[in-house]
Amino acid sequence: TNKVTDQIDYLTADEEDNYVVAQANAKLGDDGSFMDEEVISRFRGENTVVSRDRIDYMDVSPKQVVSAATACIPFLENDDSNRSLMGANMQRQAVPLLKPDAPLVGTGMEYVSGKDSGAAVICRHEGIVERVEAKEVRVRRISEVDGKEVEGDVDRYRLQKFIRSNQGSCYNQRPIVAKGDRVTKGEILADGPSMDMGELALGQNPLVAFMTWDGYNYEDAIIMSERLVKDDVYTSIHIEEYESEARDTKLGPEEITRDIPNVGEDALKDLDDRGIIRVGAEVSDGDLLVGKVTPKGVTELSAEERLLHAIFGEKAREVRDTSLRVPHGAGGIVLDVKIFNREDGDELPPGVNQLIRVYIVQKRKISEGDKMAGRHGNKGVISKILPEEDMPFLPDGTPVDIMLNPLGVPSRMNIGQVLELHLGMAARLMGQRVATPVFDGAREEDVWETLQEAGMARDAKTILYDGRTGEPFDNRVSVGVMYMIKLAHMVDDKLHARSTGPYSLVTQQPLGGKAQFGGQRFGEMEVWALEAYGAAYTLQEILTVKSDDVVGRVKTYEAIVKGDNVPEPGVPESFKVLIKELQSLGMDVKILNGDEQEIEMRDIEEEETKQSENLNLDD
Repeated sequence: TNKVTDQIDYLTADEEDNYVVAQANAKLGDDGSFMDEEVISRFRGENTVVSRDRIDYMDVSPKQVVSAATACIPFLENDDSNRSLMGANMQRQAVPLLKPDAPLVGTGMEYVSGKDSGAAVICRHEGIVERVEAKEVRVRRISEVDGKEVEGDVDRYRLQKFIRSNQGSCYNQRPIVAKGDRVTKGEILADGPSMDMGELALGQNPLVAFMTWDGYNYEDAIIMSERLVKDDVYTSIHIEEYESEARDTKLGPEEITRDIPNVGEDALKDLDDRGIIRVGAEVSDGDLLVGKVTPKGVTELSAEERLLHAIFGEKAREVRDTSLRVPHGAGGIVLDVKIFNREDGDELPPGVNQLIRVYIVQKRKISEGDKMAGRHGNKGVISKILPEEDMPFLPDGTPVDIMLNPLGVPSRMNIGQVLELHLGMAARLMGQRVATPVFDGAREEDVWETLQEAGMARDAKTILYDGRTGEPFDNRVSVGVMYMIKLAHMVDDKLHARSTGPYSLVTQQPLGGKAQFGGQRFGEMEVWALEAYGAAYTLQEILTVKSDDVVGRVKTYEAIVKGDNVPEPGVPESFKVLIKELQSLGMDVKILNGDEQEIEMRDIEEEETKQSENLNLDD
């Protein structure tokens, strides 16, 4: 018929190869026929122009070629593809915020994404809301029988509250209906995390200016107003899980107890009589969560001790403190404690008698070093949080919330962010939300028309005044509303420092990475840098006492504690490992001193053993 109908066929990729398919935005007449004689279409993966009577199918929507995440980027058609890819991927790294806010400039996909995400609570049957609580919504069913409405059973919808997600974020559902509301089947009753009134809400709508400020937004850095910290605009809740197992060992079972050797009463103040932290306690790094002791094995007792044990009948046993403590850089408030016992019939791994899980919750405000991004791949790290009074302000006195570097736009070719900024400002002034679907939304002319409708200047720029001096800036500045997202890469998770800690068994060098409480790797090229600079003593320290000179590092630590001079470094362990490796290849390696006299490795090792005994290294 050469006319487009409402019938929809689903084709697989190989089936589609047999048909000529027109684009979704081809112009159609009122009767469903193509208006143009020649129509852009695709056939076997190639884009071609064919006459309208050769068309077999037409695409349903222009957004069917992109993913759900990409379809949430407004003005996608104005962005370079590399940046769109980053924008789509970074939306997946968004942290659920305390107060979600749906975007002022969306694409119309927000409601669909939110509803289909599985995070929302959806009404199963039409009815009237009877009761709304934080943890439950009740709906009285209403059915139509013989043209009359009849009340039925009550449906109960349980809401999930403050549950830890696998990413450590907070999964929480909030009711969005009120008592007495009439709800239909498929309607959203409660928002999930990152949802606002049923719409996907990954970030917030701050007032953004494209301008530099004392160089603080060099290299894509972001300057932010303190208002966003004070008002909890970008605050998120994080829940971490820690667990401790009481196992059977060869020397006897481990024991969960409050009676821990060499621990003061002050450290035990928040533990209950079982030795487990109480819910609601505030903990910081190094604090006890679960007291646990492991048998060390029975040692030889002196005659006096044997006599005492004979009198008081106490078993002679030594125990080690293997308690669960809050790791470095963590902490917060104890949200929940779960206890699993083999005796109570809980299923536990072999050899485990008891398992205790402690959940600690943190409220994290946005801070310097946190990563943020827009939806167009425009990411950056917060470099400075300024007092509200120092932020540049509009002629009506409104201070801006965020300052972005204008140099982040031209070379990246993500012009969509500029269009979003302007349209967002118009939407804010007119008090309404805007949806601009991908490949089928607002054109540049539409944006300019909307700006004029909102009473803004033709170039969408405004005079800004310096918050510190009150003087206007030399040039007019683009100010608008841009949707900005807080990403999962937060400075609290990255920050790490170490004094002493664990060492690798073979090389005796510090381990690497925050998880192992490791040191910073000073690699080959960093060594060259110090060599070139001539920092000989710094270099010697880094390669010996700060790394794998086993005796030297203990003596240095002791000297610092006592306030003595730091001793001469010894032989690094890695040098000994190298010698041993060469000897294992059958090579006869000799070590010579400055006078070309041979030094026996055995002599060095014996000397070090003697020194380590004096220093009690084994303890």
